[in-house]
Amino acid sequence: MATSPTQLTLRHMREQGYNCAIVEYWGAFDHKRHDLFGFIDVLCLRGEETVAIQTTSYSNVSARVKKATASENLSWVREAGWTIHVHGWRKVGNRWVLGKCVDLS
Repeated sequence: MATSPTQLTLRHMREQGYNCAIVEYWGAFDHKRHDLFGFIDVLCLRGEETVAIQTTSYSNVSARVKKATASENLSWVREAGWTIHVHGWRKVGNRWVLGKCVDLS
């Protein structure tokens, strides 16, 4: 995948008027990626709306849904009133499309 799912989600959400930030980071000591609250890669704001997104390839959507729903922090994020999505990207022809968006709110 030449363009990462994270970059595709950033572009998609910014086109819809959101201010977005990557909230996952690379752990220099354990050499692993760490997501905000264990399942959020991108955080998007627009007005009073907050959207938390786990982004991946189309084929990994179910694994990421399972990861998010298994997180002990999911209920906290829901209680905060955030919208929670899993974005699954796939290539159709020569362009990337959001093949699946699962709402976990």
